[in-house]
Amino acid sequence: MKKLMMATAAAALMATGAFAGGHSKEVKLGVILGFTGPLESITPHMGAGAELAMKEVSDSGKLLDGVMVTPVRGDSTCIDAGAATAAAERLITADGIKGIMGADCSGVTGAILSNVALPNGIVMISPSATSPGLSTAEDNGLFFRTAPSDARQGVVMTEILMEEGIKEVAVSYVNNDYGKGLADSFQAAFEAAGGKVTINAAHEDQKADYSAEVGALAAAGGQRLVVAGYVDGGGSGIVRAALDAGAFDSFHFPDGMVGAKLEENFGSEIDGSTGQHPGTDSPGAAKFQEMAGDAFDPTSAFAAESYDAAALIMLAMQAANSDDPQVYKDKVMDVANAPGEKIYPGELAKALELLKAGTDIDYVGASAVELIGPGESAGNYRQIVFKDGKITTAKFR
Repeated sequence: MKKLMMATAAAALMATGAFAGGHSKEVKLGVILGFTGPLESITPHMGAGAELAMKEVSDSGKLLDGVMVTPVRGDSTCIDAGAATAAAERLITADGIKGIMGADCSGVTGAILSNVALPNGIVMISPSATSPGLSTAEDNGLFFRTAPSDARQGVVMTEILMEEGIKEVAVSYVNNDYGKGLADSFQAAFEAAGGKVTINAAHEDQKADYSAEVGALAAAGGQRLVVAGYVDGGGSGIVRAALDAGAFDSFHFPDGMVGAKLEENFGSEIDGSTGQHPGTDSPGAAKFQEMAGDAFDPTSAFAAESYDAAALIMLAMQAANSDDPQVYKDKVMDVANAPGEKIYPGELAKALELLKAGTDIDYVGASAVELIGPGESAGNYRQIVFKDGKITTAKFR
């Protein structure tokens, strides 16, 4: 099937004259993340991960016969759809990007997809937008994500809590696509497994006072409080208010809450609390961590997925022999999955050479990439537990 698709794409390129005049010497890729907003402590590591892949490819000189890749950052804010849309439009019209590594939060990702990427025919690969609603969003084959859907995360959360002996929880979720999608997925999975959700209540992000929300959560009760929010926003506000009121001292944190800021904000106050975020202990993860060194935190949530998202865009370009998103979009699933020679971080030059020779690759990357269904990760998770004020790894799932 891969060979047939390659031949078909090549014929289409010849027919449209895409080979005429050769390739340009620079390709710009957008890096659209919430560099400000409720994930601003996580996104610098995500951006650095993506740009590490771009530098690796540029240094190799092997993409499309020597094309250099230039990252252009845009701020999604994570929560302001208008600002995110404007940033994406600017990167397309003013900077001439050929693809988007991003966005991050589900709501702004959906807004960019429908308002900007679709009308302009731009490929997007998000490393962290996890709303189940994005699985069925209209995308014309342009949208992919190296993060799994929260339909999967809800099941993983349930497994962790049940294994911990937690059968009754309260849930506070940020009132947006990400929070509601995750809270609903979790409640369905948890109750199907015999658990009880005492309350499933929304909180608005970045309020000054969460005492009323915590009062309702405390009244409902539960062995643990699940906080499906943002570590730099209302999620931490909920945790602080709960601790101060003595309402809960044990929490469970989904991916949007897992970051160094959680340690900084609460330390040993939340010892024994649990959580998870996409992650793997694969050989690719270890190689990615080695490559990053001290430049950024490669174990931070979605940093590995960001490296992989950027890598997939560039490898798809090479497979299609084109930087035209309308052409290379058809190669993303091919380079991401078997069959083919497995490719890990640090091996992008090798992958580019193989693709130029017409050899199939199976990009494994830093996060054990396998794209299923509508082009989203099958899902691997790092289970964490707070010990002595630090996030520690319990296991991988």
